[in-house]
Amino acid sequence: MINADSSERGRDHDRKHDASVDTIQRELTAFARRARATAARLHPELPLVSYTLLAHIDERQGCRATDLAAHYMLDKSTVSRQLAGLEKLGLVERRPAPDDQRVQVLHPTDAGTEMLAATQGSRRAAVRDRLADWNDEDLERFATYLLRYNSAEQA
Repeated sequence: MINADSSERGRDHDRKHDASVDTIQRELTAFARRARATAARLHPELPLVSYTLLAHIDERQGCRATDLAAHYMLDKSTVSRQLAGLEKLGLVERRPAPDDQRVQVLHPTDAGTEMLAATQGSRRAAVRDRLADWNDEDLERFATYLLRYNSAEQA
């Protein structure tokens, strides 16, 4: 038989847990809004999704559109639209894969690489400013938590 004290502690734990999850969800939404606004200020013609795809292409030193869709769990048509915009802006180009000429690999153009470098510098400075009064331990813990959150399996 469960006593009343342990039952109440369990309900209290559940309420605190739910309140924390609600706060995290709300703050992640605010974080995403701020990221979209920052991306729009840095390059008005480049939506955050496009910026993210371009950064991934650059980081991987080229990849296929299907790789992008799988990595970001996006519909292929969404990726296709974003890539069309990047190509129109002259930031991405398609090249045949060295091992299979039928496969197209996306690469950043020189303009894409330059735009990324400038934008990443501005973004890094904005994050540094926002976290300027955090100590090293808090920064390390926050980075660890973000890595843990983002590496968790999606349901």
